[in-house]
Formats: sequence, structure tokens, C-alpha cells
Amino acid sequence: MSVVQTAEPIIMSFTDGAADKVQSLISEEGNANLKLRVFVTGGGCSGFQYGFAFEEEVNEDDTVVENKGARLLVDPLSYQYLVGSKIDYVEGLEGSRFVVENPMATATCGCGSSFAI
Repeated sequence: MSVVQTAEPIIMSFTDGAADKVQSLISEEGNANLKLRVFVTGGGCSGFQYGFAFEEEVNEDDTVVENKGARLLVDPLSYQYLVGSKIDYVEGLEGSRFVVENPMATATCGCGSSFAI
């Protein structure tokens, strides 16, 4: 007899550290309606690049990922390039920034803001 295991696919994850930073930035801005949008555009040294922006509006076709009260928005076009990704916030010698760990990326540039699939 075999055992079949099922699991929910991981659409995207938004780490506690990233959620805490988003909440901190929203608090500094004084606008509780802000959400962090992550998006993919053409360009960069590897073909595509990640972008981040704060927005108030949630579009009808956005994917929304929540953690600790912070909301991450992804448009449908960007979503196809970000499935399975982890959005994190890191502080290090290179500075502080939001980063994307994308399992679909086949190559990334040195700065980590552009990638190829």
C-alpha cells in the first residue's frame, strides 16, 4: 500500500523581516493604506529586473500576500515570473534592501536586482 501525500503549492512567501520593515516604513509615512508592490520589468543586465513601490490601490487582478498585517501586491504579468519566490528584507555591508529569492531564475546579476529565466 502506498501513501499519497499532498501539499499546497507555495505561491509566494513574504518573510517576517520584510513584513516588519514594510510596517515600519508605512508607520513612518503615516499612511496605513499603503501596501508594498513587487513587480518585474524588462531590463537590467540579466534581462528582467525586480521593482518595489508603495501603493494605496489594490487592483482587482492583483495577488495579495499578507504577513503580520503587511500586504504585498503582485500584478498578473509579474506573478508568472515570481511564483515560488520569497520576498525578504536584508541589512548588510551592501546596505539595506528588499530582495527576491526566485527559484525560477536561471541567472542573476551581481547586485541581485536583475535576473533571467
